[in-house]
Amino acid sequence: MSIFRLAHLSDLHLPPPKGAFGWRDLLSKRLLSRIAWRRKGEEHRPEVLAALVADLKAQAHDHVAITGDLTNFASKVELEAARRWLEALGPARDITVSPGNHDALIDHGQAQPFASWAPWLGDGGEASFPQVRVRDGVAVFNLCSAVPTALHLATGQLGAAQLERLDALLGDPAYRDLFRVVLLHHPPVPGAVSRRKSLIDQDDLRALLARRGADLVLHGHAHEAMVATTPGPDGTMIPVLGVPSASAAGGLGHPAARWHGVEIARQADGSREVKVVARGLDPKTGQVAELGRYVLTQAGRPAPQRG
Repeated sequence: MSIFRLAHLSDLHLPPPKGAFGWRDLLSKRLLSRIAWRRKGEEHRPEVLAALVADLKAQAHDHVAITGDLTNFASKVELEAARRWLEALGPARDITVSPGNHDALIDHGQAQPFASWAPWLGDGGEASFPQVRVRDGVAVFNLCSAVPTALHLATGQLGAAQLERLDALLGDPAYRDLFRVVLLHHPPVPGAVSRRKSLIDQDDLRALLARRGADLVLHGHAHEAMVATTPGPDGTMIPVLGVPSASAAGGLGHPAARWHGVEIARQADGSREVKVVARGLDPKTGQVAELGRYVLTQAGRPAPQRG
């Protein structure tokens, strides 16, 4: 039996560096985000993220999936600071980033706003989506739901072109026998977040997954630990997992920081078992520890083991 270990964390909200907000931003959506950061900044703590990352590095894993919101205002200095943070985390080939709504807060007027993150988006050196990374029997399909939105909105959208390319990729025989993981920031299931924060074309994505199939969907955005499902082909159900913010101290109605270790075990008969290990801030000790674990059944529902 071989095991592929995929670490999942999300919504880092790295501290804004000097120069992340300028006087020109007083007339943009960034002003509202800066006002909100005065409140949220107490919740998202760099020392919490550092402790979580230290724990992640101490555990065995083969790849890291980050589902968005590395920044807060999507300024150029923030995007560059996030790039340096990613470089410190590990080799780009071992980390895949799916951008979040805070990473695309306003329209920069650039064809590829995440060009500086290209090494962490896929293996082709481009900042386009979707991209596929194949690692030891696992295919990671990286999507981007991050788009600039109007004031008071945090919606996401994949768009027809990206969905069309994803359709072709999921239908490609080259990936048929691999364990297929889909990454995006916004949850693709109804009711996971409020309408103003939802994925606009989630119905289209779910219809595509129902036709083409996948083995697992990972997302962030909700700042909650979530287990849901979406229909796959022939009556199967695809597990959809969300993880809380990786920098949350715990408060503002959201749980404290957590990351998930997804262990994909290939059995001798070719079947696969997926175990999820949740690690994060223990509410009693304030230290990072194992919080629980469960096995995903074929229907995508967790079968608790302990914790």
